[in-house]
Amino acid sequence: MFRTGKSLLVLLALLSGINPAFAEAPAMTWPDGWQVEVIPPEADSKVSRQRAVKNDQGGTPVMVMELTVSQVENDHQVNLEGVLLEMRKAVQKDFFAGGYQSVCTRIRATTLSQLAALETTCTITQNGRHVLSQTLVAAVGADKAYVLSYAGQAEAYKASEGEIQVARNSLKL
Repeated sequence: MFRTGKSLLVLLALLSGINPAFAEAPAMTWPDGWQVEVIPPEADSKVSRQRAVKNDQGGTPVMVMELTVSQVENDHQVNLEGVLLEMRKAVQKDFFAGGYQSVCTRIRATTLSQLAALETTCTITQNGRHVLSQTLVAAVGADKAYVLSYAGQAEAYKASEGEIQVARNSLKL
């Protein structure tokens, strides 16, 4: 249902000076009732990821929230806006390939935990009907890069805005 995998791979390619960051995992209070998992890194992986999934009463996923953390090498400068632009482009391209149209907001300044961040939200439609929304938030600290992505069916996304904001505000990086 959600196509964030390629977006995260684009992030990896753009942040080529990054090593795995597993020593200090960020602390986040995930929303009640969501299924939380730490995704084991693949061999030679350059990221650590945590994911939470919200299912409807029938067990079908309706929302996904994922936090990706990478260690940034001392001499590597991250072009955060460039990274987010490429991620947004990948999301739009993936949805287009699946028969969807998408429109994303301009990249805007925000915060992720105590860090300055950039954010964009994409509205995905099919035959003119809003079916999905996805938000991408990226930030860079002194030695780590962070991406928080959350996506869901249009109604579930809107209904989950409060709990997403609470989880996002609870994030300690």
